[in-house]
Amino acid sequence: MPIAPGFDPKWANVPDFVLGITREIWEDRRISTLTAYYGDDLIVRSPAAIVRGNTNIIAATQSTLAEFPGRELPGEDVIWCWADAARSAFLSSHRLLCWATHTGRGVYGAPSGRRLTYRIVADCYCAENQVRDEWLIRDQSAILRQLGEDPKGWTRRLIAREGGPEACVAPFTPSRDIPGPYRGSGTFDAVSEQLSQTLLALLRGQTGAIPSTYDRAAELHYPGGITAHGHTGAASFWLDLAAAFPAAEVAVHHRIGRLDPEMPPRGAVRWSLTGRHDGPGPFGPPTGADVHVMGITHAEFGPRGLRREWTLIDETAIWKQILLHTGGA
Repeated sequence: MPIAPGFDPKWANVPDFVLGITREIWEDRRISTLTAYYGDDLIVRSPAAIVRGNTNIIAATQSTLAEFPGRELPGEDVIWCWADAARSAFLSSHRLLCWATHTGRGVYGAPSGRRLTYRIVADCYCAENQVRDEWLIRDQSAILRQLGEDPKGWTRRLIAREGGPEACVAPFTPSRDIPGPYRGSGTFDAVSEQLSQTLLALLRGQTGAIPSTYDRAAELHYPGGITAHGHTGAASFWLDLAAAFPAAEVAVHHRIGRLDPEMPPRGAVRWSLTGRHDGPGPFGPPTGADVHVMGITHAEFGPRGLRREWTLIDETAIWKQILLHTGGA
């Protein structure tokens, strides 16, 4: 039996589909399968841009494979929910650990031969054996730091390569969004509620919520390939982010909670922070730039609270918005 109407019965379940098509496309180099697995009018939103249409997405995929021809993408987890009452479609939040060697020329410059490890999280709406809508975050700053690059400086050069402030690719903001077929907001359950409320508090700078929600030995993975631990590690990341945008509007856009056999309770939340860069922090002195931050957080819970967290934002997309406001300074 297929996992849902319209899906190939070779897929045993939702994670099998998500992991399977990822391997076919990226590791088995079956680029031709993109025409089958990606919808003709698929919209992919990343913090850096919006790409629409199968043809454009295939071109972007080919460029990435040319720069990192030996890339491997083992999936760490697929946290998912049904998209409708009929269980004919689903939304998967797929966390990938990527291994790649920089052996080709591309957006990251001349081949360096360096071996990289970084993460991606992709929220994908899937129906009838295809990805039809997507939100994707790649840990760009982890890639750049392993290549010996400074994210701010690299972003400044990227703007110039793209034709300057007036012609460069515009980062994703809500005003530029394109409505897609998926309009759901996920599940409403105890796990996703706990994670959502914790994130909303942290994004507002309320790090006092950490001792009551995080395990003291929590393992934490943050942008830039940073691994931290415990209450101090969580407070450092979230307070720095909130302090840079002290009056920002925060929102949860999608949430999933799962209780699966042989797995701890898990949650996936896609969130945003939108406001002026009015505070000091990881993005330098205040500039007054209007900034939109797209974020996705995965978490696992244990008997003493949140025990593992993976949060991704694209720091280069934030720098791009700031640099476009300041004229590159």
